[in-house]
Amino acid sequence: MKLVDDTVTGFTNLMASSEPAPGGGSAAALEGALGAALTAMVCALTQGKKKYAAFEDLAKETEQKANVLKERYLDVLDRDTDAFHKVSAVFAMPKNTDNEKAARSEAMQKALKGCTETPFEIMELACETLDLVTGILDCSNVSAKSDLGCAALSLKSAAQCAWLNVLINLGGIKDSEFVDTYRKNGAALLEKAIKAADSIYLNVVTSL
Repeated sequence: MKLVDDTVTGFTNLMASSEPAPGGGSAAALEGALGAALTAMVCALTQGKKKYAAFEDLAKETEQKANVLKERYLDVLDRDTDAFHKVSAVFAMPKNTDNEKAARSEAMQKALKGCTETPFEIMELACETLDLVTGILDCSNVSAKSDLGCAALSLKSAAQCAWLNVLINLGGIKDSEFVDTYRKNGAALLEKAIKAADSIYLNVVTSL
């Protein structure tokens, strides 16, 4: 069964167990999915109301995009755990001969890159979702504005948690070009996400 098909209780119980996955990467993806879902909800609560008729089309378009992003987070949630299992599988590979050791090392490097790519993708999604929140911030149902603040906080957490997972995997990768690229681009995404989330939160909290 996919993690995304589990119950909330089942998922959190598994995360609380001695199993190493799901872990921080999947938690980051879940945070992102929650942020996207909250964004879609606010848009849904904006539509069909005379007071917000001027924002009807924007709300509808943003809701659709937020729901697509929600599904993308859920997809990467499972893929992140799968990527970790590939790292774990490498430890079971034989290492008795030089050829076996070389094959094992190559497999580990490939697996670590996979474990870097999934949280990096979460960071990209977080920035994309925060752009949606920013766009609807002052064009949506004011009664649900606090939910947009919650969405921003969830998306900020998603980006920060994902960044930690990027960094820990980069530490074991020998490809310096790969490491430099992901470290540089990841840092830029993190800065963008934090700036956007903090701006949204400030806007919301000062309006309540």
